[in-house]
Amino acid sequence: MRFVVRWWDTHQLALYIGAIAVGAAIGLIAPQTAPSLEHSIEPALMLLLFATFLGVPLIEVKRAFRDIRFLGTVLVANFVIVPMLAWGLSRFVVDDRGLLLGVLFVLLTPCIDYVIVFAGLAGGAGARLLAAAPLLMLVQILLLPVFLFLFAGGAVLDVVDIGPFIRAFLLLIVVPLSAAAVVQALARRYRGGRFIVKIMAGAMVPLMMVTLAVVIGSQIAAVGSQITALLRVVPLYIAFVVLAVAIGKLASRVAQLDVSATRAVMFSTATRNSLVVLPLALALPASMRIAPLAIVTQTLVELVAMLVLVRVVPLFTREPRPSLA
Repeated sequence: MRFVVRWWDTHQLALYIGAIAVGAAIGLIAPQTAPSLEHSIEPALMLLLFATFLGVPLIEVKRAFRDIRFLGTVLVANFVIVPMLAWGLSRFVVDDRGLLLGVLFVLLTPCIDYVIVFAGLAGGAGARLLAAAPLLMLVQILLLPVFLFLFAGGAVLDVVDIGPFIRAFLLLIVVPLSAAAVVQALARRYRGGRFIVKIMAGAMVPLMMVTLAVVIGSQIAAVGSQITALLRVVPLYIAFVVLAVAIGKLASRVAQLDVSATRAVMFSTATRNSLVVLPLALALPASMRIAPLAIVTQTLVELVAMLVLVRVVPLFTREPRPSLA
């Protein structure tokens, strides 16, 4: 078992690409499976986040929550600088209200879930991102209506339901984090608790593969049916990732953060809350049915970008070499 875990840890990026390919193949060959796969997204994410939270000692999270410099950098970058970038990119689809709302929904909301996993793979500060997740969720719930009003007009607020945000916060943060806290407490006293910690640590790669496969498989056919219209947003999403990573690095340099914190900020600014805002877009009127597909398209672009950034970000944020003097 130890050999298997070591093998998939070593080859995880190739395995993730394979999972994306398998999900796409299933979704295209058997599009009737899309509803079942879509219902599997939340359970898969909850298990992945439970394993992620379990691997981060909660005492480290408590310590990270007092890191005002890091939290301030993440909040300013995501809710002051990135919204200006999102506004600028959204001007390219302002003629299509559905695309406009889809782009704004996804680019204005920083990720709170698998960003922790990908940042950790690149040597980012997972505990600090975990501490920031509740704040990021709360602030985006409060500010998204404000940004939508400013960027898309007041009429849009009549068709937005904030309920899915609350539900996502409970299911994707509160439940797995509470479960991880209970298991960590048990692990300090009982062998069964330590066994669960060991099993979940070893299952991280398969859980990520399952999550990637079900997300892609559930939406790829719908995206393909609107590919001509959705091709307009692909360059916008690619530009967003590149510029958002640069924003994260610059903000971290101004704040004088260490290397692991810098990597965490870069991933936070580049990853978006697509799986959480998707229900918001699905609740829009039928005339805007392309909005959720625009969000899924961002997910597809982002997942590929994350696999690249896991390799690239460490190259641009190296630890300083010790002086020979």
